[in-house]
Amino acid sequence: MDFEKEHQLLLERHLTARTGERRGRLSRGHQYAEKLLLQNVWWPLFGNLDDLHPEYEVYDWNRKSQFLDFAFLPPYGKFGLECDGYQSHVKDMDRERFSYSLNRDTYLSGLGWRIIHFSFDDVKHRPDICRMLLQMVIAPAMLRSPSGPSLSPLEREMVRLALAQKKGLRPKDLMLQYNVSFRTARKQLQALVRKGLLRPVVNNAYVCYYEPVQGLPDLLL
Repeated sequence: MDFEKEHQLLLERHLTARTGERRGRLSRGHQYAEKLLLQNVWWPLFGNLDDLHPEYEVYDWNRKSQFLDFAFLPPYGKFGLECDGYQSHVKDMDRERFSYSLNRDTYLSGLGWRIIHFSFDDVKHRPDICRMLLQMVIAPAMLRSPSGPSLSPLEREMVRLALAQKKGLRPKDLMLQYNVSFRTARKQLQALVRKGLLRPVVNNAYVCYYEPVQGLPDLLL
Protein backbone atom coordinates (compact mmCIF):
# COMPACT_ATOMS: atom_id res chain seq x y z
CA MET A 1 0.00 0.00 0.00
CA ASP A 2 1.30 3.48 -0.84
CA PHE A 3 1.71 6.34 1.62
CA GLU A 4 -1.38 8.33 0.65
CA LYS A 5 -3.73 5.38 1.16
CA GLU A 6 -2.07 4.35 4.41
CA HIS A 7 -2.20 7.92 5.70
CA GLN A 8 -5.89 8.24 4.90
CA LEU A 9 -6.64 4.96 6.66
CA LEU A 10 -4.69 6.13 9.72
CA LEU A 11 -6.78 9.30 10.00
CA GLU A 12 -10.09 7.54 9.35
CA ARG A 13 -9.32 4.90 11.98
CA HIS A 14 -8.52 7.44 14.68
CA LEU A 15 -11.34 9.83 13.79
CA THR A 16 -13.82 6.96 14.03
CA ALA A 17 -12.49 5.89 17.44
CA ARG A 18 -12.48 9.38 19.01
CA THR A 19 -15.12 11.73 20.34
CA GLY A 20 -15.27 15.28 21.71
CA GLU A 21 -12.13 17.39 21.92
CA ARG A 22 -9.82 14.50 21.08
CA ARG A 23 -11.60 14.10 17.75
CA GLY A 24 -11.73 17.85 17.18
CA ARG A 25 -8.03 18.21 17.91
CA LEU A 26 -7.20 15.55 15.31
CA SER A 27 -9.37 17.29 12.71
CA ARG A 28 -7.79 20.69 13.41
CA GLY A 29 -4.25 19.78 14.41
CA HIS A 30 -3.17 17.24 11.83
CA GLN A 31 -2.25 19.45 8.89
CA TYR A 32 0.47 19.89 6.27
CA ALA A 33 3.49 19.84 8.61
CA GLU A 34 2.38 16.71 10.46
CA LYS A 35 1.66 14.85 7.23
CA LEU A 36 5.03 15.93 5.83
CA LEU A 37 6.78 14.50 8.88
CA LEU A 38 5.24 11.13 8.14
CA GLN A 39 5.84 11.31 4.41
CA ASN A 40 9.44 12.57 4.40
CA VAL A 41 10.81 11.08 7.60
CA TRP A 42 8.75 8.20 8.96
CA TRP A 43 7.57 6.41 5.82
CA PRO A 44 10.99 6.05 4.10
CA LEU A 45 12.35 4.37 7.25
CA PHE A 46 9.48 2.11 8.27
CA GLY A 47 7.26 1.74 5.20
CA ASN A 48 4.15 1.64 7.40
CA LEU A 49 2.27 3.70 9.98
CA ASP A 50 1.82 0.95 12.55
CA ASP A 51 1.54 1.93 16.23
CA LEU A 52 1.31 5.65 15.39
CA HIS A 53 -1.29 7.84 17.10
CA PRO A 54 -1.74 11.34 15.64
CA GLU A 55 -2.56 14.22 18.00
CA TYR A 56 -2.12 12.01 21.06
CA GLU A 57 -3.38 13.36 24.38
CA VAL A 58 -1.04 13.44 27.39
CA TYR A 59 -1.28 15.19 30.76
CA ASP A 60 1.16 17.34 32.70
CA TRP A 61 1.79 17.32 36.47
CA ASN A 62 -1.36 19.41 37.01
CA ARG A 63 -3.50 17.09 34.88
CA LYS A 64 -3.57 19.72 32.16
CA SER A 65 -4.29 18.15 28.77
CA GLN A 66 -1.66 18.48 26.02
CA PHE A 67 -1.35 16.90 22.58
CA LEU A 68 1.72 15.41 20.93
CA ASP A 69 1.86 15.57 17.14
CA PHE A 70 2.37 11.81 17.17
CA ALA A 71 2.80 9.08 19.73
CA PHE A 72 4.61 5.95 18.59
CA LEU A 73 3.57 3.17 20.96
CA PRO A 74 5.20 -0.15 20.05
CA PRO A 75 5.68 -2.90 22.65
CA TYR A 76 9.22 -1.69 23.39
CA GLY A 77 8.66 1.94 24.37
CA LYS A 78 6.79 5.25 24.29
CA PHE A 79 7.98 7.84 21.81
CA GLY A 80 6.57 11.30 21.16
CA LEU A 81 7.24 12.97 17.80
CA GLU A 82 6.91 16.72 17.34
CA CYS A 83 7.29 18.84 14.20
CA ASP A 84 8.06 22.38 15.43
CA GLY A 85 7.73 25.46 13.28
CA TYR A 86 10.00 28.40 14.06
CA GLN A 87 7.16 30.94 14.13
CA SER A 88 4.89 29.14 16.58
CA HIS A 89 7.45 27.33 18.74
CA VAL A 90 10.25 29.89 19.03
CA LYS A 91 9.56 33.36 17.65
CA ASP A 92 6.10 33.77 19.20
CA MET A 93 6.88 31.92 22.45
CA ASP A 94 7.12 33.98 25.64
CA ARG A 95 9.23 33.02 28.66
CA GLU A 96 6.41 31.30 30.49
CA ARG A 97 5.45 29.14 27.53
CA PHE A 98 9.12 28.35 26.89
CA SER A 99 9.60 27.18 30.48
CA TYR A 100 6.41 25.13 30.37
CA SER A 101 7.49 23.42 27.16
CA LEU A 102 10.79 22.33 28.70
CA ASN A 103 9.17 21.20 31.92
CA ARG A 104 6.52 19.23 30.07
CA ASP A 105 9.12 17.28 28.13
CA THR A 106 11.11 16.60 31.30
CA TYR A 107 7.96 15.44 33.07
CA LEU A 108 7.08 13.08 30.23
CA SER A 109 10.66 11.77 30.23
CA GLY A 110 10.19 10.90 33.89
CA LEU A 111 7.14 8.85 32.89
CA GLY A 112 9.17 6.86 30.39
CA TRP A 113 8.55 8.84 27.21
CA ARG A 114 11.22 9.66 24.65
CA ILE A 115 10.26 13.00 23.09
CA ILE A 116 11.79 13.66 19.66
CA HIS A 117 11.62 17.17 18.18
CA PHE A 118 12.18 18.05 14.52
CA SER A 119 12.08 21.50 12.96
CA PHE A 120 9.66 22.00 10.09
CA ASP A 121 12.52 23.33 7.96
CA ASP A 122 14.50 20.11 8.42
CA VAL A 123 11.45 17.94 7.76
CA LYS A 124 10.84 19.80 4.51
CA HIS A 125 14.36 20.48 3.24
CA ARG A 126 16.69 18.11 5.12
CA PRO A 127 14.65 14.99 5.90
CA ASP A 128 17.72 12.76 5.69
CA ILE A 129 19.02 14.37 8.90
CA CYS A 130 15.66 13.74 10.60
CA ARG A 131 15.63 10.11 9.50
CA MET A 132 19.15 9.60 10.83
CA LEU A 133 18.25 11.09 14.23
CA LEU A 134 14.96 9.21 14.47
CA GLN A 135 16.73 5.96 13.74
CA MET A 136 19.37 6.66 16.37
CA VAL A 137 16.68 7.10 19.04
CA ILE A 138 14.38 4.22 18.17
CA ALA A 139 16.74 1.50 16.92
CA PRO A 140 18.45 0.68 20.26
CA ALA A 141 15.10 0.24 22.03
CA MET A 142 13.85 -1.89 19.15
CA LEU A 143 16.87 -4.16 19.22
CA ARG A 144 16.83 -4.64 22.99
CA SER A 145 13.20 -5.73 22.91
CA PRO A 146 12.27 -9.42 22.66
CA SER A 147 9.64 -8.30 20.16
CA GLY A 148 12.21 -6.40 18.09
CA PRO A 149 13.27 -7.44 14.59
CA SER A 150 14.77 -10.90 14.25
CA LEU A 151 17.95 -11.19 12.21
CA SER A 152 18.84 -14.04 9.91
CA PRO A 153 22.45 -15.25 10.03
CA LEU A 154 23.06 -13.48 6.71
CA GLU A 155 21.61 -10.18 7.98
CA ARG A 156 23.72 -10.36 11.12
CA GLU A 157 26.80 -11.03 8.99
CA MET A 158 25.99 -8.05 6.76
CA VAL A 159 25.65 -5.76 9.78
CA ARG A 160 29.02 -6.93 11.08
CA LEU A 161 30.47 -6.25 7.62
CA ALA A 162 29.05 -2.72 7.81
CA LEU A 163 30.70 -2.27 11.21
CA ALA A 164 34.05 -3.32 9.72
CA GLN A 165 33.86 -0.88 6.81
CA LYS A 166 35.57 2.44 7.49
CA LYS A 167 33.61 4.28 4.80
CA GLY A 168 30.24 2.58 5.07
CA LEU A 169 28.72 -0.35 3.24
CA ARG A 170 27.83 -0.11 -0.45
CA PRO A 171 25.82 -2.45 -2.67
CA LYS A 172 29.10 -3.13 -4.49
CA ASP A 173 30.59 -4.52 -1.28
CA LEU A 174 27.78 -7.06 -0.96
CA MET A 175 28.04 -7.92 -4.65
CA LEU A 176 31.70 -8.82 -4.20
CA GLN A 177 31.28 -10.52 -0.84
CA TYR A 178 28.24 -12.68 -1.65
CA ASN A 179 28.26 -12.80 -5.46
CA VAL A 180 24.80 -11.24 -5.80
CA SER A 181 23.35 -8.73 -8.24
CA PHE A 182 23.18 -4.99 -7.59
CA ARG A 183 19.40 -5.20 -7.23
CA THR A 184 19.65 -7.96 -4.62
CA ALA A 185 22.38 -6.14 -2.70
CA ARG A 186 20.40 -2.90 -2.58
CA LYS A 187 17.26 -4.77 -1.50
CA GLN A 188 19.14 -6.42 1.38
CA LEU A 189 20.58 -3.10 2.54
CA GLN A 190 17.18 -1.41 2.41
CA ALA A 191 15.71 -4.25 4.49
CA LEU A 192 18.31 -3.54 7.18
CA VAL A 193 17.40 0.14 7.05
CA ARG A 194 13.74 -0.69 7.65
CA LYS A 195 14.74 -2.79 10.65
CA GLY A 196 16.56 0.17 12.14
CA LEU A 197 20.05 -1.31 11.85
CA LEU A 198 21.60 0.79 9.10
CA ARG A 199 21.00 4.33 7.91
CA PRO A 200 21.50 5.63 4.35
CA VAL A 201 24.02 8.42 3.84
CA VAL A 202 22.67 10.72 1.12
CA ASN A 203 24.53 13.23 -1.05
CA ASN A 204 22.81 15.23 -3.80
CA ALA A 205 19.67 13.09 -3.44
CA TYR A 206 21.62 9.84 -4.01
CA VAL A 207 22.44 7.18 -1.44
CA CYS A 208 26.24 6.95 -1.32
CA TYR A 209 26.52 4.18 1.27
CA TYR A 210 24.96 2.75 4.41
CA GLU A 211 26.36 2.95 7.92
CA PRO A 212 25.39 1.38 11.27
CA VAL A 213 23.20 3.37 13.64
CA GLN A 214 24.83 4.66 16.80
CA GLY A 215 25.05 2.07 19.57
CA LEU A 216 24.68 -0.89 17.21
CA PRO A 217 28.02 -2.58 18.01
CA ASP A 218 27.12 -3.03 21.70
CA LEU A 219 23.71 -4.43 20.85
CA LEU A 220 25.07 -7.12 18.54
CA LEU A 221 27.77 -8.45 20.88
